[in-house]
Amino acid sequence: MLLDLNQLHGPRQHFERTFPPAAFDPQDPEYRVATPVELSMDVVKSGKDVFRVAGRAVTRIELECSRCVEPFEVPVDARFELRYVPQAEAAGEGEHEVAEDDLTTAFYREGTLDVIDLLREQFQLALPMKPLCAEGCRGLCPECGANLNRTQCDCAPVWEDPRLAPLKGLLNREKEN
Repeated sequence: MLLDLNQLHGPRQHFERTFPPAAFDPQDPEYRVATPVELSMDVVKSGKDVFRVAGRAVTRIELECSRCVEPFEVPVDARFELRYVPQAEAAGEGEHEVAEDDLTTAFYREGTLDVIDLLREQFQLALPMKPLCAEGCRGLCPECGANLNRTQCDCAPVWEDPRLAPLKGLLNREKEN
């Protein structure tokens, strides 16, 4: 959904909208939007071509557990406050120090703000660093690949640190002598 910033009615406008999960095509393989997205936001014109956008997005996203690779859902309640400036201002040259305000600055093009992109960014920020279906997830067996949360396998994986192999060789020589 593109929001035409030139068509705002007054200096402040409130938007509420529900987006179906299908509005977020699976561009990102890390997650899938599982439930409709409830968006509530205010757009305030705060200067020439500068807009403040503050709001909240609520939904559930589906992730893969990083241990057992099973899908599970995570609730998302993302609150955001961003400053939007035209894309042309972003074309700075050279290096410069990042200011505090730069962390909350986003860009719009041709007078329109892409709300779906704004929401995708908020979902990315809400993703856990290591998604787990449960804190006690046991993962997959490294030998047979069985999901250890559902079944018990008879594999007895033995792992030896290859960096310690020379020391093991010394121990074997001592036993022979």
